[in-house]
Amino acid sequence: MEIRSTFERLDKKFTGFGGLEPKGITRLLYSPEWREAVQALIGEFEDNGFEVKKDSIGNITGRIEGSEKPNETIMAGSHIDTVARGGHLDGQYGILAALTAAIYLKEKYGQPKRSIEVLSLAEEEGSRFPYTFWGSKNFFNLQDNKDVQDIVDADGVKFVDAMRESGFDFRSDDKVRDDIKAFLEIHIEQGQVLELEKKQIGVVTGIVGQKRYTINLKGQANHAGTTPMGYRKDTVVAFSEIVQNLVGKAKEIGDPLVLTFGHVTPVPNTVNVVPGEVEFSIDTRHIDQEELNKFGETVETTIKEVAEKYGMEVDINLWMDESPSLMDDEIIKTIEESAKEFAGDSYKVMPSGAGHDAQIFAEFVPTGMIFVPSIGGISHNIEEETDMDDLVRGIEVLAQTMYKLAY
Repeated sequence: MEIRSTFERLDKKFTGFGGLEPKGITRLLYSPEWREAVQALIGEFEDNGFEVKKDSIGNITGRIEGSEKPNETIMAGSHIDTVARGGHLDGQYGILAALTAAIYLKEKYGQPKRSIEVLSLAEEEGSRFPYTFWGSKNFFNLQDNKDVQDIVDADGVKFVDAMRESGFDFRSDDKVRDDIKAFLEIHIEQGQVLELEKKQIGVVTGIVGQKRYTINLKGQANHAGTTPMGYRKDTVVAFSEIVQNLVGKAKEIGDPLVLTFGHVTPVPNTVNVVPGEVEFSIDTRHIDQEELNKFGETVETTIKEVAEKYGMEVDINLWMDESPSLMDDEIIKTIEESAKEFAGDSYKVMPSGAGHDAQIFAEFVPTGMIFVPSIGGISHNIEEETDMDDLVRGIEVLAQTMYKLAY
């Protein structure tokens, strides 16, 4: 079996479920396109001699039973949903790469000593309904069904109705599997680091923690022509000083700390009035919890100092405070060994700046992640793409890692 031809066939087939013209995919949770993809995946599992299992909410697995330790499972996979007008690799690549690797291992080496499972998670993106990680949260019974009981999509369709129309329902038990000895997720990087550094493989050490803030500054709105510069309480001026100060401090600290001002709304947002209020967001991330906390303190102190300087009121709302999720040291080492075997020195040990299902798994089972480059760093976009040689190299590294763990 050739890895490239098998993956190309699968990728072409599954890109058709929700496929757009001329390219891209929209495949949202519990949509007709999502149901088609799930059924097609079940068919692939059955055609290749895998035992198929599905849970109550739509997570699907294809299993090869182990010969010596059948109750110890090596699992690999990702999520099958996409964002609206997304690409054909985010999520889908992780499932099809795992399936390709499992088929390859089964044909070349026969039955593994430990069981192997390919996992398709029902949802990760939160693109249809305002809820993320529905698949992996249910996998570990972390979901609160009340959170989705009344939510609707953009067309007013209730989450519960869409789920039941697709043949699924809330889970009725609280059992969490204890047989998973390793979980692997391969994913496109969704950034430019690997491409710019000309590396084929990223060995992921962890997924960064995040702090997200909404800040409201209140000064004084006034006439743009009659208010002298020295008498103004211009919130945009104060905001710009906050941006300059914090970006400078973030650059001094350096990678892997990142800081983003993503949303800004001045009030009244008109040409001839000094803006008396501004609301803005801050997103800051780091792989080290202590460093993230220290910079969080810097963020809040800087904002308060600037607000006091200009005589303004300030409200700081920290509405997301997620800890970093670290990958398992032994699995990192195993992935790095496999990367050396198949990519030579064309790999990089690195953190992930984006969230993934692996962060949920890492709290419960030994977990590892593999990245392949993203052309131009583009993702969540129909232009999302990765060179086929890099996709195949990633599958080879994944297959070798699965071999080391399962055989």
